[in-house]
Amino acid sequence: MRKIFLSSLASAALLIACGPKNEVEIAPIKTDIKAETQGYDLARQYSKFAEVKMNPDTSFLSEGNRAAVNKLIEASKYLSEIYLLQLDVRNPEIRAEIAASDRPDKQLLLDMFDLHFGVCDGLEDGKVFYGDTPCPKGGGFYPADMTKQEFEDHIAAHPEDEEAFTSGYTVIRRKEGKLVAVPYSIEYRKPLLAAVDLMREAGELTDNVRLRTFLRKRAAAFLRNDYFDSELAWMDLDGDIEIAIGPYEVYDDKLFGYKTAFESFVTVKNPEESKALAKYKNFLKDMEANLPVEDQYKNFDRGAKSPIVVSYQVHGGGDNENGVQTIAFNLPNDERVREAKGAKKVILNNVLGAKYDRILAPIGERVLVPEQAKLTAKKWMSNNTLFHELSHSLGPGTITVDGVETTVNAQLKDLASGVEEGKADVMGAYNILYMMERGELDIADKEAFLATYFTGKFRSMRFGTGAAHAKGAAYQYNYFREVGVAEWLPKEQRFRLDFAKLEQAISDLTGKIVRLQGDGNYDAVKAFLDEYLPLDTEANTVLGNLDDIPYDIRPIYPDKI
Repeated sequence: MRKIFLSSLASAALLIACGPKNEVEIAPIKTDIKAETQGYDLARQYSKFAEVKMNPDTSFLSEGNRAAVNKLIEASKYLSEIYLLQLDVRNPEIRAEIAASDRPDKQLLLDMFDLHFGVCDGLEDGKVFYGDTPCPKGGGFYPADMTKQEFEDHIAAHPEDEEAFTSGYTVIRRKEGKLVAVPYSIEYRKPLLAAVDLMREAGELTDNVRLRTFLRKRAAAFLRNDYFDSELAWMDLDGDIEIAIGPYEVYDDKLFGYKTAFESFVTVKNPEESKALAKYKNFLKDMEANLPVEDQYKNFDRGAKSPIVVSYQVHGGGDNENGVQTIAFNLPNDERVREAKGAKKVILNNVLGAKYDRILAPIGERVLVPEQAKLTAKKWMSNNTLFHELSHSLGPGTITVDGVETTVNAQLKDLASGVEEGKADVMGAYNILYMMERGELDIADKEAFLATYFTGKFRSMRFGTGAAHAKGAAYQYNYFREVGVAEWLPKEQRFRLDFAKLEQAISDLTGKIVRLQGDGNYDAVKAFLDEYLPLDTEANTVLGNLDDIPYDIRPIYPDKI
């Protein structure tokens, strides 16, 4: 269980603290921890996550594969240990302090800490629920007192450091008063070594040759700090076990969006459901060609291989366990791998199903007028999710700005994730409509799809404007309101959708976002977000009316299958 693991982690951190002094300097941070929860209902915030026990069927696994899965579950716990430090280097110390206190709300504080991997409430834009020191914007990736200007000034003065400083696989520390880049393989060596041993053991236990190859390569990558070869091997995975394990997403680096967070997804594959959806990967080139933009913004250089996997999560680790739960992912994020082999889309069907039943279905009844609310359907949440992930593989990736080859992420920095999540969402809707036009999806369900899609914006916007998915949902909602898609009915406190206008707005917004990404103009994207992120009174009214519906789920997975 996560709570037990993190308690053990806190004890381990105290032992480490008593060892030899780290030669890398950590800036002193205020540790006079006080209760700062006035006006903040801790119990209510914790209850926003509905506990759901997950018991996926693993009876079909061979004895060797079952043993391998259990080793990977163990390895995932070490990635959680790393992730705790990636959010804030003080986290083990803070948790130990809470555990040693005699506060009457101690257990609730520990539960909240374990849920959010720290004292920042992810649903409240990082509000600190324990202590009076704000959570560092750069997480534990940078010195807490380092500014963006200091980082940029260092690179300007030392251009030879730019690659290491902007790498997704280094942390920035102070050493002898100067900023230095430290590879993950050194900074997190102890937990990485433990994970490596377990991954190699899992590789020996499985009867899947490709899984064994990937685990060996990924274990080597943990120690070499070079993930390219193992990412290529991950694209070739097949069989009953689907595992993603390593540093991937940059959401927690709110300074620059450079640094990747460790996470793991331990899942088992449903071959029948995967086969049913696999046909859509064959349309990726057509989807690219059909984008409502000029050809210069289209990207035909990415690899055509794009597996689609429907799986059931058995356990998670690191960033995958933190707060709001992932229902699908599209990896790898390395543009070199995408251009060589494409990207894999994995849908976590048991997580998605739980979210629809507990969250999206009841939300629809509060967002739309009754005759439109009844149109929402689980299958369209599933299709929205699939085409969202497919659309991450479309549009600009490697671009040229002022004659220099770069990437969208490098140009948009801290803005990139929010823009990309919204792009994948609206472009996914655009591609569903395209598939309906081609007869690959039932066009008779168009209004059901559109109702489900619009309702989904409110599920995401509840996550707080600091979250990338919430930003993407907010700018979609505001654009749709601007062009008259949703009529507000004050008496009913619900929206009525104009489906024809929504269909056109999806096309127009897709084109707008793709052009913004392809131009790689940070200031233009910032101006767009400044205009389209603030929510209007009507959106806030609806969000207020959803308060008794869970914001997300808190899945409880078995420690061993």
